[in-house]
Amino acid sequence: MIQRDEYLDRLSSGREKQIIKVVTGVRRCGKSTLFTLYIDYLISTGVSEDQIISVNLEDVEHEELLDYKALYNFVKERLCKDKYTYVFIDEVQNCNSFEKAVNSLFIKPNVDVYITGSNAFMFSGELATLLSGRYITIDMLPLSFKEYCEAPSSAGKTIRENFNDYLRFGSFPYVAIIERCDTVVIPYLEGIYSTILLKDVAKREGITDVSLLENIIKFVAASVGSPISAKKISDTINSSGRKISVNTVERYLRALTDSYIFYKVERYDIKGRQHLKTLGKYYLVDSGIRNLLLSTSSSDLGHMIENVVYLELLRRGFKVNIGKFYEKEVDFVAGDMNGRTYYQVAASVLDESTLNRELEPLQKIADNYPKILLTLDDIGPGRNFAGIHHRNLLDWLWQEEP
Repeated sequence: MIQRDEYLDRLSSGREKQIIKVVTGVRRCGKSTLFTLYIDYLISTGVSEDQIISVNLEDVEHEELLDYKALYNFVKERLCKDKYTYVFIDEVQNCNSFEKAVNSLFIKPNVDVYITGSNAFMFSGELATLLSGRYITIDMLPLSFKEYCEAPSSAGKTIRENFNDYLRFGSFPYVAIIERCDTVVIPYLEGIYSTILLKDVAKREGITDVSLLENIIKFVAASVGSPISAKKISDTINSSGRKISVNTVERYLRALTDSYIFYKVERYDIKGRQHLKTLGKYYLVDSGIRNLLLSTSSSDLGHMIENVVYLELLRRGFKVNIGKFYEKEVDFVAGDMNGRTYYQVAASVLDESTLNRELEPLQKIADNYPKILLTLDDIGPGRNFAGIHHRNLLDWLWQEEP
């Protein structure tokens, strides 16, 4: 199994603390495997197997535990006395009124509770009420590029060859370890996409016109890296002869972000230091899903790598916005408690006019926060343009540095 060190560290930091650890994320991003890796870690630190209770509520073996009382009693009967018990419940949303079981276990002494769930709508909108604020969330993504390169299928390939695979086939963990070819990967991605579409979005929202929902998904996927609005989507669909209101589009978009298939990024006025509510951008959780939905071409490379950079910034723990500085745009403003970093992303800036266009927004910002230009150009250790650092994207992804 591919080690997911950053997520293991986050779980470990909450170990035996009076808080429920909730791992969320798109289906098949590796949540169940993360639990397996973490259990192995606990055992390596001296925890005995009788201190670990692990329940996967998608497994028919645990079908009788889909009632909260049955789940609670099952776990309670197996709790250790006078030492910690680590309780792992996978796909907890499958249990009716699961919060009653989880909250009851949480208040018991020496019980450390970990749960996962794929249906992010339930978690994002209702979890604070259901679990009474007693939790932290660990939002999980598919593999980073560095993790992807650790897969056996990456052995013997150059870093650029692996990156081409990463863009083409996507970053779901299982895709990284199987044979990377269309006949194997495409059916697997189709299965993930169909499950998300039908279970996490259409069923949850009561959407009967799935083809209309798919039209919206493809429109947003094609618009990655470009400002869009619900009204623009509504106008485009209405012009094709189908009718949909702006309110309905907004509801569908919320469902798509709640299921973690899309991420919405707001614009940030750098000069005015305020968030703007208009013309945000959307990024897709996986490039393989995008390629499945669209007929992409090399001319789309800039938007595809912009998507990769956005997801990587999320993995590194940043709050990410689109930057606006007067009439210019900065691709990403990545902030944390230590400040912020500005990023421009382009496939290549070997053409001087393209270089000047990408540098201009960063040059106009007068503060002293780091400014970075990421491209696929082979530039060795990088270049510096009056404080703007030009770095190779693959080196940046590999080294995991700001």
